[in-house]
Amino acid sequence: MTRRTTMLGLAVGVAMSALAAGGALAQDVTLKMHQFLPAQATVPSQILDVWADNVEKDSGGRIKVERYAAMSLGGTPPELIDQAIDGIADLVWTVVGYTPGRYRTTEVFELPFSVTDAREASCAYWKMFDEHMKDGEFADLKIVGTWVHGPGLFHTNVPVEKPEDLQGLKIRGGSVLVNKLLERIGATPVGMPVPAVPEALSRGVIDGTTIPWEVTASLKVPELVTNHTEFEGPALYNLTFVLAMNKDRYESLPDDIKAVIDANSGLEFSIFAGGVMQDADAPARQIAVDLGNTIITVAQEDAKAWSEIVNPIYAEWAGEMDAMGKDGQALIDEAQSLMAQCGADMAALDIYGAH
Repeated sequence: MTRRTTMLGLAVGVAMSALAAGGALAQDVTLKMHQFLPAQATVPSQILDVWADNVEKDSGGRIKVERYAAMSLGGTPPELIDQAIDGIADLVWTVVGYTPGRYRTTEVFELPFSVTDAREASCAYWKMFDEHMKDGEFADLKIVGTWVHGPGLFHTNVPVEKPEDLQGLKIRGGSVLVNKLLERIGATPVGMPVPAVPEALSRGVIDGTTIPWEVTASLKVPELVTNHTEFEGPALYNLTFVLAMNKDRYESLPDDIKAVIDANSGLEFSIFAGGVMQDADAPARQIAVDLGNTIITVAQEDAKAWSEIVNPIYAEWAGEMDAMGKDGQALIDEAQSLMAQCGADMAALDIYGAH
């Protein structure tokens, strides 16, 4: 082998090493994000993808977010939180109520007829998370965002105008508090993650479901049942969500990469996410209208009869929180006060996603 050949080989080797190093620098971190809905659904396509795209862009390409939809990394929706804690996924989006009993403080935003606007509630939820939950219930996770969906309502195979119309019906509920609401109204609650709803409806396992309008489109619910009952004024119920990250993974990142994650986390992102879900209600509702389905709107005055039936849930929840060493009524009062304040506060914010 000649000296020239040897030097050429060394030069190629150095060049290849430089390219490899450059590639590593261009994309230092790959994060796996896992969630339970189809990729085309509102949350993945309009919230999680927006977040991931912004993180990738703001990092100058040093972060890549791999998106895994519909539980494609394995497991079931109730396992998502533990997948984040255990590092099976770097990030998960999930319904907090899929892991009942573990994150009880979030339930203050799931109390019936307590939330009027998803943006205001998502704002208040983040503030209460920061004050009460960050170093408590969620201490083993890095929470990127906290939010609620738009108004929850009934989608049933028979018309529902009054509480007695639900007597004996098997209705899917998405959390412990929603199931308590159903029990008090006289329905038979059936707990299941939302991806299981279409098959359960088509097979007659349930007579209806509680979900917001937004998710009905991707689940084809208006094609499976023809009756929908919505409420004027405060929502029948709302569910709470988190976008959560493995804490060790976050802590292991370089400071500049952490800064990108932090800049795309928190209050403004939470408001953005709740707002996107709420805004997606109207086009999804229109699908049911176009199909000729029956949409019953319970006037705010008539909703009082419903509210009176489920109102004891407040005292029950407050008592359970008291038994855990937390002032339940104070948490309820704080949530209501923060939601009232958040409307004015949001007017001064540059809501996430505008850039």
